[in-house]
Amino acid sequence: MKEKGGSRAAVDERYAQWKSLIPVLYDWFANHNLVWPSLSCRWGPQFEKATYKNRQRLYLSEQTDGTVPNTLVIANCEVVKPRVAAAEHISQFNEEARSPFVKKYKTIIHPGEVNRIRELPQNSKIIATHTDSPDVLIWDVEAQPNRQAQLGAQESRPDLVPTESRPDLILKGHMDIADFALAMCPAEPYVLSGGKDKSVVWWSIQDHISALGDSSKTETSPGASGSKGKTANDKDSPKVDPRGVFLGHDSTVEDVQFCPSSAQEFCSVGDDSCLILWDARTGTSPAVKVEKAHGGDVHCVDWNLHDVNYILTGSADNSVRMWDRRNLGSGGAGTPIHKFEGHKAAVLCVQWSPDKASVFGSSAEDGFLNVWDHEKVGNKKNPNSPAGLFFQHAGHRDKIVDFHWNSSDPWTIVSVSDDGESTGGGGTLQIWRMSDLIYRPEDEVLAELENFKAHLASCAPRT
Repeated sequence: MKEKGGSRAAVDERYAQWKSLIPVLYDWFANHNLVWPSLSCRWGPQFEKATYKNRQRLYLSEQTDGTVPNTLVIANCEVVKPRVAAAEHISQFNEEARSPFVKKYKTIIHPGEVNRIRELPQNSKIIATHTDSPDVLIWDVEAQPNRQAQLGAQESRPDLVPTESRPDLILKGHMDIADFALAMCPAEPYVLSGGKDKSVVWWSIQDHISALGDSSKTETSPGASGSKGKTANDKDSPKVDPRGVFLGHDSTVEDVQFCPSSAQEFCSVGDDSCLILWDARTGTSPAVKVEKAHGGDVHCVDWNLHDVNYILTGSADNSVRMWDRRNLGSGGAGTPIHKFEGHKAAVLCVQWSPDKASVFGSSAEDGFLNVWDHEKVGNKKNPNSPAGLFFQHAGHRDKIVDFHWNSSDPWTIVSVSDDGESTGGGGTLQIWRMSDLIYRPEDEVLAELENFKAHLASCAPRT
C-alpha cells in the first residue's frame, strides 16, 4: 500500500506540473470525464464547418459493471480550429466534469463489451466492433435507433443481443473469442480480425454496403427490430462467412492491419512475439514471418499510409519498433530500422500520423502518449530525451488504452484512459492539439517569434 501511495503521489505531482504547462504546450485542449471506462475511441465523419470550429462525430465505447448494458456511444464533437482558443480558457477545466465540446448524440446498446471500434473508410457511418465473443459486429450508426440503457437492466452478455438493439451484419469465422485485433481496408470494403484461436480472418462486406449505407431506410435496419430474446446468431441479422482464414501464429493474435495500397496484403502481431505479413493472392500461409519481433507480447501494429514499406509494432517490452518490409526475409529473418524506447510500461497502441509520413504516436500503460518523428532520430539534440521523441502528452493519470489522429484536422488527437484502477472512477477522454510551434520547421518558427518580438517592441506602452 505504501508503494502504491507513493506512486500515486508521483503521478499527481507529474500531472500538476503538466497542467501548469497547458497554455505553452497546446493550441487546444478539452477534458471529458467518463462515467464508465472506454476501451476504444475513433473519429467519425465531419458534418459541419464553421468559422472558428468544425463539428465531427466521435465513436466511443462504455464498459460497464453489468448493472447496465455495455454501449456504443456516438457523440457530436466541436473541434476548435488552430489558433482560436485562448490559452487561459484551455487550461481551466474540471477533471470531474464533462466537456461542453463533447455531447452524446446516440447510444447503441451493445451485446457485450466494446473492445475495439473501426470505421469503414469508404463510408465512415459503417463501423465494426469487437466484443467478448468470436463474432465481429457491423453497425450502421445512422440507421440504428437511439437507445438508453436503464439502471438494473439485464446484464449485457456476449451471447445475448439486448432486446432493443441488433447489429446490421455479423461476420462469422472465428472458433474462439476475438477481443481486440480488428481492421478495415482503405482500398476495398474488407474486414480483418484476429483472436484467441490464433487465426487471422478476412471478410468482404461488399454485398451489403449499398443496403447499409442508405441510412434513410431506418426501418430496414435489424437494429430497429423490436423482437425479444434473440441471440447474436438470430436470423434478423444477416451473416457473412470469411473469404479466408490465415494460420501462422502460435498464440493469440493481438492486432491486425491492412496494407494501405492493397486489399490482399495485411499484417498481424500476437502474444507469440511474431510479426507476420500475409498475401491473400499466394494462399493462407505467412508470406513473411518475423520471429521474436519483440522481447514480449506484441500488442499493436500499424502500416504507414504514405510509405507502405514502413510498419510499426508496440510491445509489452515497453518499446516501439519500426520495420522496413523490404528488409524482412524468409525464415524469420529481419531487424527493425529503429527501436524507440521512451515508455516505462507496455505499449498498447501505435499509429502513424495521417498528415506527415515520418510522424507517429504511441500510448502505453505508463499514462504517456508519445509523439515521435523517425527522421529526427539521427539529429538528437537532448541527451536526456529518447531519439525521435519530440512531444509527450502527460494529461492522463492512468494507462492510455487507445487514441486516434484526426484526418480532417491532422494534428488533433483524441485519447482515452482507463482510470478505474487508480481512482476507482470511470475513464478520461481528452481531445488535444499541440502548439504548431513544436512541430513546424525550426527556421519558420524562429522567424515568426522574431516578428512577434518586433511587434511587441513597436506597441505603445500602456499608461
